[in-house]
Amino acid sequence: MQVSVLQENLARGISIVSRAVATRSTLPVLGNILLATEGGRLKLAATNLEIGITHWTGAQVHSEGAITVPARQLADYVNALPPDRVEMELNTKTQTLHLKCARYDANIKGVDASEFPIIPTIGDNSAGGNPKILVEPDTLKELIAQATFSAAQDDSRPVLTGILAKFDKDTVTFASADGFRLSVRSAVLGTKLGAPVSVIIPAKALQDVARVLGDQEAPAEIAITENRSQVLFHLENTDIVSQLIDGNFPDFNQIVPKSYTTRTIMNTNELQNAVKAASVFAREASNIVRLNISSGNDMGGGKVVIAAQSAETGDNVGEIDATVDGDPIEIAFNARFLSDVLGVLNAPQVALETSTAASPGVVKPVGRDDFTHVIMPMHIGR
Repeated sequence: MQVSVLQENLARGISIVSRAVATRSTLPVLGNILLATEGGRLKLAATNLEIGITHWTGAQVHSEGAITVPARQLADYVNALPPDRVEMELNTKTQTLHLKCARYDANIKGVDASEFPIIPTIGDNSAGGNPKILVEPDTLKELIAQATFSAAQDDSRPVLTGILAKFDKDTVTFASADGFRLSVRSAVLGTKLGAPVSVIIPAKALQDVARVLGDQEAPAEIAITENRSQVLFHLENTDIVSQLIDGNFPDFNQIVPKSYTTRTIMNTNELQNAVKAASVFAREASNIVRLNISSGNDMGGGKVVIAAQSAETGDNVGEIDATVDGDPIEIAFNARFLSDVLGVLNAPQVALETSTAASPGVVKPVGRDDFTHVIMPMHIGR
């Protein structure tokens, strides 16, 4: 193998695939990145057997070949090189990769590419007969952002660390829950499906997809393998494959409250800033932030008082204007949970629907009906 590639392209490719490198594994080759020539380009790939990432970058291929080299060593060395052309040549006898860039020379000992697991790509899946699902990149990024933040972080209930993805006709719905909050986001697809498909995708895999999407303009392609064990994403120059999570996701329709007694509309930025200020004191007191909602008079003029207090550090009170429809109410939420949802809302105004201090609150963007977030209240002692 003899290849010439720009340092910045090589560094970017290594950065993309490195997220799939196994940190601890009984198979040493899983700690390596595969470098191979394919179709006049340089292919980089990494896998930990749960997720696999393949990236292609432009290169001058003088002779074909493949090798796997330790990911950390390769990444650290390439990042230290000047922005110039990197010449790579493989010595097949010693399985050593020689790198030359400007006045830098290095030899990295590798492992034969035949020991590296085969990572399926969306092209291999065509035989499965499953249609490719097309999603606009901006839509997919927002779907991921508005779903992954409320997935569970611990593995005590594996299904909750994933995102339920329901594809039905020309719509997709992403749902996530961690036992304290629930996000449901739907969007229109660029394809029409025959039979509905429902799978649980690991949140981490979707976050990797969002990172790689960048400023891509072409639609992303998604395919589910026939045995429903893997999901494949085809992006510009990058393919990501992930194992799916086996299990039954809770019926989120039963969790979303069907009615409310108070609907409060607020400016998203104003509420975000008030919650941010309150969280300075809330973090010392179980992260509790109180919202005291009052409807003002017949002329309107409702307001929301956002407060937090800590026995150790003090207290604060912030007030914002609101349009309140319904009864006055005081309700408390986890400050971080409230801040998380406001951060991904992407709408100038937010609606909060509440019933009682002990019932879940529902957060929605005003003027859109494609995103619903349910957040459990916190107990406030009198």
